[in-house]
Amino acid sequence: MKFVLKEEKGFIYIDEGQGEVLLLLHGLMGALSNWEEVIDGFKDNYRVIIPILPIYDLPILTTGVKTLSKHVHRFIKHKDLHNITLIGNSLGGHVGLIYTLAHPERIKTLVLTGSSGLYENAFGGSFPKRENYEFVKEKVEYTFYDPATATKDLVDEVFIMINDRSKVIRILAMAKSAIRHNMAKDLHKIRIPVGLIWGKNDKITPPEVAVEFNQLLPDSKLYWIDECGHAPMMEQPKAFNKLLNEFLDHVKLKV
Repeated sequence: MKFVLKEEKGFIYIDEGQGEVLLLLHGLMGALSNWEEVIDGFKDNYRVIIPILPIYDLPILTTGVKTLSKHVHRFIKHKDLHNITLIGNSLGGHVGLIYTLAHPERIKTLVLTGSSGLYENAFGGSFPKRENYEFVKEKVEYTFYDPATATKDLVDEVFIMINDRSKVIRILAMAKSAIRHNMAKDLHKIRIPVGLIWGKNDKITPPEVAVEFNQLLPDSKLYWIDECGHAPMMEQPKAFNKLLNEFLDHVKLKV
């Protein structure tokens, strides 16, 4: 990571640039580095903030998507952020949806990319071969359209993570919480503009999930990226940044 990690009051985060706030939320096994190209692309015109979600630090009994949303709220209050564009990938999108429903007064607009909240084809209830490096490599590659996006560093990171018993228990608990917490009946309450930027080849939250989000969210706009899987901002960063910029301009024109 080329960006400085800041730490205060128990929060660890990146804070780059000035202007309107883009708050980025990473996925279940994601990291701040997943958003590097977005920071580079927007820090000259926006204040880009990325908090670390404390997935591995929560007590097991409270490990869930609602707890993460409460953590995000504490962070937003601590930093006194308003008029936020909240951008979430995978689990981060799900947390963003929960947060937006609970605190609409803080959020200007929402962007989801490969978000859970309706359906996800995750790894199920266990990692049956978590000590098998090739198995883990295949699982990480499955996230992307182009398997080469799953670099050795990325696979190594996931391999170490899921072979840590404390972490893997929380990963599984968080995944189950996300699957249980289906938001189909609540999405009509989100009245702000929502951008959906989706990989056409996403196998974890497939294209039909994006279409359903688009149907259920009253003010949403759906964008597709070809030859792209579950993490567009990593796999197709230029296309992702272009579409994000297009959506942000679309929102400005509506105001």
